[in-house]
Amino acid sequence: MNAFMASAQSGDVPTVKYFLDRGGDLMKVDDKGRTVLHHAVCAGCCKVTEFLLSKGVPVDVDSGRGTPLFFAATNEQDKTLKILLDHHANPNIVVGGMGDPLCMALTYRSLKCMKLLIKAGANVDGKGCYTTPLVFATARGGYTKFIHFLLKAGADPNIPDDLGRLPVEIAALRDCREEVEMLFPLTSPLPNVPKWTVEGVISHAKTEARKPMEQRDRERRKGFLKSQADTAFKQKEYKMASGFYDLAIAHGESATLYANRSLCKLLMGNGEDALSDALRCRMLRPKWGKACYRQAAAHMLLKEYKQACDALLDAQKLDPGNVEIENELRKARELMKNPSGGREQ
Repeated sequence: MNAFMASAQSGDVPTVKYFLDRGGDLMKVDDKGRTVLHHAVCAGCCKVTEFLLSKGVPVDVDSGRGTPLFFAATNEQDKTLKILLDHHANPNIVVGGMGDPLCMALTYRSLKCMKLLIKAGANVDGKGCYTTPLVFATARGGYTKFIHFLLKAGADPNIPDDLGRLPVEIAALRDCREEVEMLFPLTSPLPNVPKWTVEGVISHAKTEARKPMEQRDRERRKGFLKSQADTAFKQKEYKMASGFYDLAIAHGESATLYANRSLCKLLMGNGEDALSDALRCRMLRPKWGKACYRQAAAHMLLKEYKQACDALLDAQKLDPGNVEIENELRKARELMKNPSGGREQ
């Protein structure tokens, strides 16, 4: 660290001005990627921070190790952090492998910094970070008040970790009832939890903890990949969704995964693969009306109307009164009579 950078930590503006007037380089970085502004911010020197910004130092200057805002959050310097935000510092710049300023403020337990960052537009779900702030907080003890704050700020409790676990499951694994009770009302019911209550979630977590590690991790990974596929599907990225379903199926077959991938194939116009997935779905879950419906949809795409009718009749027996099935059966029968009339899209 050179004398110019050291002067920034002193908080003495005249000294900083002295070095600047004698050729001090505002953009020079030390071995940790910090400029003179970084040093002022980390030391909590508000007047020097204001002075340097007035001299044209870019508020988001970054050599790859983090912006001044990132360092302010890391060092719990809420006063200089506020100055940077007042000068329009970007609160959502992610430092590779570490996170964004909000993640750092959470890591170092600075609620003041977190409040300022979120007020300035920080993404409460840590978009682009290795994990969400809510997942981070539930995975560790002593962060209950931060979980409460994040939920109040609008954090999404339905975003899983890289093993497919939701924050409520992670809190349950730690046997932290208070956190489970906070997260439970805001979490969408999990199909793999038999009894969707606070007690049910905690009981399920304990059962999961007794499973062999390899089996548990495989199931979590499958759940995570399915959630990624479902998200891609909602965004109409059918090819991407199909790829995620491929990976999920590799971790363990299920009728739902095949049914979902079949629908992706249908929407991509791939009737043969859609049919193959639908048939596999029926083998795994023969009494499921949706499996028959997927098979029928694939036959319709392939203009195999007789087979579509047969599959829809099976679906109707399993799910009587389903209007969608009845409508498709009517269409299939009409197309059997007049195949040249084209098929419904």
